[in-house]
Amino acid sequence: MEIINLSERLTLVSSFIASGAYFADIGSDHAYLPIYVCQKDLTAKGIAGELNQGPYEAALTHVAGNQLTDRISVRKGNGLSVIEEEPVDTVVICGMGGGLIKTILDEGEKHLKNVTRLVLQPNIDSHYLRAWLVSHHYELVSEEILKEDGHIYEILVADKVAEDISLTDKAQLFGPFLLKQSSDIFKEKWQREKLNIERVIKEMSKAKVINQEKLQSFQTQLAWIKEVLKDDDTITD
Repeated sequence: MEIINLSERLTLVSSFIASGAYFADIGSDHAYLPIYVCQKDLTAKGIAGELNQGPYEAALTHVAGNQLTDRISVRKGNGLSVIEEEPVDTVVICGMGGGLIKTILDEGEKHLKNVTRLVLQPNIDSHYLRAWLVSHHYELVSEEILKEDGHIYEILVADKVAEDISLTDKAQLFGPFLLKQSSDIFKEKWQREKLNIERVIKEMSKAKVINQEKLQSFQTQLAWIKEVLKDDDTITD
């Protein structure tokens, strides 16, 4: 048996899986996250879902090598389909774009009927997921932002609720918890985004036919970013 050492990002993700959870890790790669969780929590059970053959076979090997085949089921399949009819209560999806994670949630929504917690770590476009969560009765209960190997990552944790919830467009873009914390890493991310959006607006303005609606959307986002940063141009990588 090997002791799994996760990255800081995945270790933080794992901290949001409750003790005794029955969880599914979608896009599990080599199943390091499920193995780590089940090594630390002897009451946890997991499903390691993987679409690609190579990582799927590696996951089978690692789970067997750690004597966890009785608690971690490695399954080859697309998205949430690997949950099948299991009473999974927590779903983890990490290391993909927000648009792809949203597609996985949309296409596999029927498999979420017992899922009370979603732990999502999009590499980009987290605002798509905040909008999805609100419209599907999942309320954000925590958000984290961290920098690892030069990349900035966000983690979104949401629990199922019965009542209707809402987020403003601004809160969907920045994240309500992250906006309130306004950490140095958060400011660094949005300083980068500010420069990107300024470039986009400049290029759009040169076009012969300008999509005014799209341009207005970018201009609104830029105004929000400047407001959040207080236009602090001193933040650098």
